[in-house]
Amino acid sequence: MRAHSAPADRPRRRLALLTGAVAALTLAAVAAVTGLTSPPDGPDARPAQVLTGEQARIADALPWPEDGQAAVEAEGLGSLGTSGEQRPMPIASLTKVMTAWVLLRGHPLASGEDGPEITVDATAANESWNPDESAVPVREGDAFSQRELLEMMLVPSGNNIARLLARWDAGGEEAFVARMNEAAEELGMADTTYTSASGYAASTVSTAADQLILARHAMTEPAFREVVATERITVPGNPRRFDNTNDLLGADGVIGIKTGSSTPAGGALMWAARAPGDGPLILGVVLHQEAGTTPARGSAAAAEAGRALVRAAREALAGHRAA
Repeated sequence: MRAHSAPADRPRRRLALLTGAVAALTLAAVAAVTGLTSPPDGPDARPAQVLTGEQARIADALPWPEDGQAAVEAEGLGSLGTSGEQRPMPIASLTKVMTAWVLLRGHPLASGEDGPEITVDATAANESWNPDESAVPVREGDAFSQRELLEMMLVPSGNNIARLLARWDAGGEEAFVARMNEAAEELGMADTTYTSASGYAASTVSTAADQLILARHAMTEPAFREVVATERITVPGNPRRFDNTNDLLGADGVIGIKTGSSTPAGGALMWAARAPGDGPLILGVVLHQEAGTTPARGSAAAAEAGRALVRAAREALAGHRAA
């Protein structure tokens, strides 16, 4: 994948774009003559991303984070570039986007539909009080709709709810994780490995580019779009209100999607925003911000990096019409 460097290196980036474009034209010519559809060095080699025209202009104007990884794309235009080395790294609670995707593939929800009732088991109830994880307090025997549990998982990021939904869907978390990895393979997320439904384990890894693929597909699900755009929820039987962990939501055209944070992962953010007017949907992912510090510092850094990308992308796409 093509990686953007820091703003001071923009002249080198423009040269890299020109060089990459020439290489792409050369490869296209070779393919026309020989029938090759993959690079000469083998089908597993991943070619550098080549941006041309409007894509390259917008990518060059984006304030890419200095550390970690990022990736951005726009409806109708495609990729607007990546930054950082796209190598697998922990993604924390961004994992829950795949949990929701797999769940909704097996148990679809129409817009506004609640879905079946699901009973809270003893494991989810006991995990409600784990001080080391984000959790939503629930009691054994409580019954909630599928949509209500999706909200508890995606809005305040309840780890215990993610694992409960995995057990309900597949009979056990291990079987559900296998479905997550199968889905990742089907979507072409070649650098992604899931080991849990919640993302608590640092062994769940991915790249910004792979997570952008998932964001694109997840936002086609009506129920998913509605839930991740929800600013706060209430849980029946609980007087507390639970705010969305996504601080960008509701400003700068942002309509979702999900945050994640842990000491190994740093701050992670997957976002969706509308360009001004009748502009296209813009999707982005930021990973590994302030990794090795605290989840709070990581979250703040990811939000700052994401906000800067959202604002610059919206400004650059202000004159575009949605595809």
